[in-house]
Amino acid sequence: MTTIHLHPSEVLALISPELRALLIKDVRKDWPELTDDLGERGVNQMAAFLATSTQTDEPLTPSLRVDRFWHKFLKRSVPYVAFSRALGVDYIHHVPEDDEEGSDPAAGRAAMAVTTAAVREAGHHVDAEFWPNEGAADCSQCHAGCTDSPVGST
Repeated sequence: MTTIHLHPSEVLALISPELRALLIKDVRKDWPELTDDLGERGVNQMAAFLATSTQTDEPLTPSLRVDRFWHKFLKRSVPYVAFSRALGVDYIHHVPEDDEEGSDPAAGRAAMAVTTAAVREAGHHVDAEFWPNEGAADCSQCHAGCTDSPVGST
């Protein structure tokens, strides 16, 4: 398949209101204080991250908050595969790093900076509440191994 470069609004439209509501409900099971607004924004950040990851050969890493939405989306495999295929790829794989030696905070911060720069370059909005290098979110264990964020676990 050939990667399809969609306008950011087209990427967001690939996730129906019904699927958005289900994903927010799914994430809320682990994050009970998640508001509807923050949930919508989380779905948007996840979609932007996933779309951007199909447009680069450079490994990107989600923040913990974006990763929460991604994990729930992966479990809804039929719409997840449809989303991936709409972006021109068979499947967007989730590849966590199995780092036996612990995290490297500097590498985690660098990975977040690369990721948010790529998301912006692809034309998507970067919501600071979902990205630690933007000021407010927790870091992710995926790819970068960053686990020492000073922000709480939400």
